[in-house]
Amino acid sequence: MALRLPQKLLQIQLHPLDCMLIVVQFMRVRVASVLHTSWNGWLSRTRQIGAICGVREVEAIGGNVSASASREQMGYTYDALKTYLPEMVEVLIDCVRNPVFLDWEVNEQVKKVKAEIAEACNNPQGLLLEAIHSAGYSGALAISLMASESALNYINSSVLEEFVAENYTAPRMVLAASGVEHEDLVSYAEPLLSDLPKVPHAEVPKSVYVGGDYRCQADSASTHLALAFEVPGGWHKEKDAMALTVLQMLMGGGGSFSAGGPGKGMYSRLCLVSNSPKVNIFKNKGSDFVMKAVDLAARELLTVATPGQVGQVELDRAKQATMSAVLMNLESRMVASEDIGRQILTYGERKPIEHFLKAVYEVTVEDIASLAERIISSPLTMASWGDVLHVPSYESVSRKFNTK
Repeated sequence: MALRLPQKLLQIQLHPLDCMLIVVQFMRVRVASVLHTSWNGWLSRTRQIGAICGVREVEAIGGNVSASASREQMGYTYDALKTYLPEMVEVLIDCVRNPVFLDWEVNEQVKKVKAEIAEACNNPQGLLLEAIHSAGYSGALAISLMASESALNYINSSVLEEFVAENYTAPRMVLAASGVEHEDLVSYAEPLLSDLPKVPHAEVPKSVYVGGDYRCQADSASTHLALAFEVPGGWHKEKDAMALTVLQMLMGGGGSFSAGGPGKGMYSRLCLVSNSPKVNIFKNKGSDFVMKAVDLAARELLTVATPGQVGQVELDRAKQATMSAVLMNLESRMVASEDIGRQILTYGERKPIEHFLKAVYEVTVEDIASLAERIISSPLTMASWGDVLHVPSYESVSRKFNTK
């Protein structure tokens, strides 16, 4: 069968409910508006059923459908009672493989996308994440995931059909599920997927991290600032990826802090660090304090990059928090099925959770210092939004990390 369904891959744990996911890998990211429109209306009419019939089929079994997209992959998810596995497989595969795009329906989705983009403008952190990519990269990763209004005006049924035909091919797709037996899933999916043509893998687009500066003056009393650096190799360098995940928890923010968890984040160093193959630091401060915020971020990163400045007790605490967060996330069927699909596309296999827990456990203080030092040695990327008049120059901030 052309679609990759590794033996025993899907036997994570059995639940009364199950979650199924199709992940599509994009070898060549084209227009963001195509991605945005595609995931907005994925449960639409197909060659077999109309749009209303598809919605009613999902409602009849109490199912929950969703879609998500990143710069590299798109995922279509179906969550329902496991007794409805045959119906889930049929609807999910039909919607992904055989979509029918009518111009009037596409226009309706475009209107929804424009409304979402207008709403997204109220989310400075999301805007900064896009700005970091456009300023920091040259190539495919510089393309924004958020569609521009001018690009949306060119979207029609022909553009979407071409995008699906180009990207939704056997080598780029993985069907993954949580809460079902592997043999059962294969028996239902194989007849619907065995005719997928085996096309050669497309060339992976090139992206080069170059660093840069982005500033957007907006009507706001606050200044939102992001600093980013490259992590060469990203998730393909597993040891660095595990150390970076621990560093994320060590620096604080994200999963290590929430308003509803007393004590969480009490050892945090900064706001948030995330990875994707870069590390970002987001700061939200009043415009008068932006200089102090930048100094604080630089000081803490330089401290972590200095051998001996991170203690064993502090590291052990971060590693325990990391392992706890990983295990807690995998309790979700949706997260578990998505984890399977994305690992197959990234590594070519699904590594057991024990493998990652062991890798986290083996992270040392030397690993943290070495990784942090390499991170801040890469070119700086800055992005700011709001009252940016008091944001220091790119050169002055960059010099803070090049003290040697």
